[in-house]
Parts: sequence; structure tokens; C-alpha cells
Amino acid sequence: MLVSFLTFLLFACGQPANPPKKQVVIADTTISTPLTEKEKAYYYAKIEAMYPTALLRSGFNGSILLAKKGEIVFEDYRGMINFKTKESITANSTFHLASISKTFTATVILHLMEQGKIQLDDPVEKYLQNFPYAHITIKDLLTHRSGLPKYDHFMDGTRSERIKKKNKRGKTVYKVRIYKVPIDIAGLPTNQELLQYMIRSHPPVESAPDRHFSYCNTNYAMLALIIERITKMDFPTYMKDSVFTPLGMKSSYIFSIKDTANYIPSYNYNMAPFPLEKLDCIYGDKNVYSNVRDLLQWDKALYEGKFVSKQTMEMAYRPYSNEKRGQKNYGLGWHLYINPPDPTIVYHNGWWHGNNTVFKRLISDSATVIILGNKFNRNIWSAGKMSSVFTGRPDTSALEQ
Repeated sequence: MLVSFLTFLLFACGQPANPPKKQVVIADTTISTPLTEKEKAYYYAKIEAMYPTALLRSGFNGSILLAKKGEIVFEDYRGMINFKTKESITANSTFHLASISKTFTATVILHLMEQGKIQLDDPVEKYLQNFPYAHITIKDLLTHRSGLPKYDHFMDGTRSERIKKKNKRGKTVYKVRIYKVPIDIAGLPTNQELLQYMIRSHPPVESAPDRHFSYCNTNYAMLALIIERITKMDFPTYMKDSVFTPLGMKSSYIFSIKDTANYIPSYNYNMAPFPLEKLDCIYGDKNVYSNVRDLLQWDKALYEGKFVSKQTMEMAYRPYSNEKRGQKNYGLGWHLYINPPDPTIVYHNGWWHGNNTVFKRLISDSATVIILGNKFNRNIWSAGKMSSVFTGRPDTSALEQ
């Protein structure tokens, strides 16, 4: 049965008096009756027919898996995980998930909330001593409403600033201006060193907290530090012991400063490898390494309430940035595509160096599309539209990259 969730008027500061309401349509996420062999054959044939045009013709190098009710209906592995050693991609090959990593960080925070160890309205400075920005809450980090500056800008020699401008119609609009700034950090900084840099240099914020949505990796790097403070464990160890191992994700891990000797590069479209770079050891926003079968285990755990309750996940799938009209929104660690009366698409794509990734979940259909690539290919994101095999209608959504 479809369940409608009406959004609350969550934020007052900086928003219209009556922000537009968004109806979020999701479904009972219980995976019940197994697929029949006839159903599996149907999905396989449909996907196999779409696959060449959607991905193969563009030189896809990676792995792909589509599942329905937790059962694999299509998977394939193409190309090499390491072009230097000529090692082929297999079911066991791990890929940098890029921003799909945020789904793990956010859900761990919700897990700690269910355990009574954190509240979403808690201020960040409660957990991070000397945090230099006031009045930012855990929820602000989760929903990208903190106004924090982007570390991938200010630690890489650029700064972003949100400015007001008049468009051609004379209407006030907001633009982000990016310009060069000096930096004074070397080597491969960790999350803790990122925090210390922010304390020392105090990069200017983009806005006051909870004014608007601005996708910002700094939010999730700080959430990983908060998880470390609460659990008294480093993030890679906690994730292994409390998430990956219990959920049967045998190949998954967090890449950190300890793993640099085993770094395997991703590749640009022209086969040029990306070397280990300055921001590659910061985690929480990225740096989960996994494969398509492990991600299916994660997907099933979320459907079945194995790590956090279904009620909590329903909260994660609500839209929290309603100051603007539109079909795109963000929940607690998830992008949302809301187009009633169609069910909401819950997803997260990713991009870091040559890795680009898709994790698209049609919760109303208990269906999932997972695509992981290590040689940059824009078609990977659009290939997520192969989800149309589960709905029986064309997918016209334009999802965030």
C-alpha cells in the first residue's frame, strides 16, 4: 500500500511564510514474495536489450547490477580494475563509491540516534571541541543546510561565496562565486587536520545555518568525526565492525591515510590515471570502497530494517529543503526526486576523480540499480534510467550527478 508523507514546515529562518508542500510517495518496503523464473527472465531480456546503447557503446569500464525484491536480475563486469597490471574487473573488485559513501555516514548517525547517543538537534560543538561555527546542528550537516564552506574548495586553493544578483528580469537570484585563495597545508590531510585547519583559518561561511540547501562535502567529513567522538573508535574500524561485517559486506572498507601504499588509481576518459591527491584521505563524504554485490547487501538491509528501523528510514526519505519549488530535494543522506503521483526516487550518485557511480532505489517497486565505474564516463549516470524496466514506463528524471 502506498503511504504518503506530508512534509513539515521545518525551517522558519530565511524561507517563505508558507513554503510549498511536497508530497513524498514511498511504499511498504517489505520484500515478500520471491520473483518467479519467468519474471527474472523478463527483466534480464529487457535490460540486456538496453545495455549496449546505455553503456557499452560508450566504453563502459566497471560493474553493473540490477535487482528486484533483493534478487539479482542482471549483472555484468567489463574492463580492468588496474590498467597497469591488466587485472580484470570481477564480482570481487572494489570501487571508490564517491558520494554514495554519504548514505553510510548518514545512516550511522541515525543508528546512533536510535541508540540514544545523539540527537539531530544537537549542536556540532557538543561533539567537536572548538568547532569555529556556531548554531549548526547535526541535522544541518545531514541535510546540507549548514552554510559551511566547502573543504574541497578552501583546501584546494579556491573559495566559494554566495552572492545576490539581478537577473535579466530584474529578479534577485543567488549565485556562487569561486575565486583563488592562498592555502597553507601540505601532505595528505585527515579529517582531524581538516577540523584543525578550519579552527585555525576560519574559512568564511556561505550562509547562516538552515537558510538554504548547498551540497557540501565538509558536512559529511564533520559527521565522520562526530561518529568517532561518540563511538571512541576511528571511522574505518567502526564501519568495519559495526556495519560492513554484520551486514555481510565482505569486500567493503573505508580508505584512509593507512591505505595509501595500496592505492589503485581511477582513470580519466582518455585512460590517464589519477594519482593520490591532497584530499583523498578525508572520509565520511567519500572513501567507502565496495562492489555491486556488497551494495546490494546494504540496499537489502535498509529495506528490511536490519541496521536502522524502517520508521527511521522513512524519516531519512523526507525532503528537508522546501524553500524552492522543484522535483529535486534532499533527505538525511539521500537525494530525492519527487514527482507525484509517481513514487519518490531515492538515490545517491557519486563522482571523485575517474570514479562515477549510481545507486538508484525505486522503493515502491523494491528495485535497485547499481553502477560503479573507475574510468570516467558520463553515460553511467544516465544509464540509471534503465530502472524503467521495473516501472514499465520511460524514465524522464534528470538526477543529480
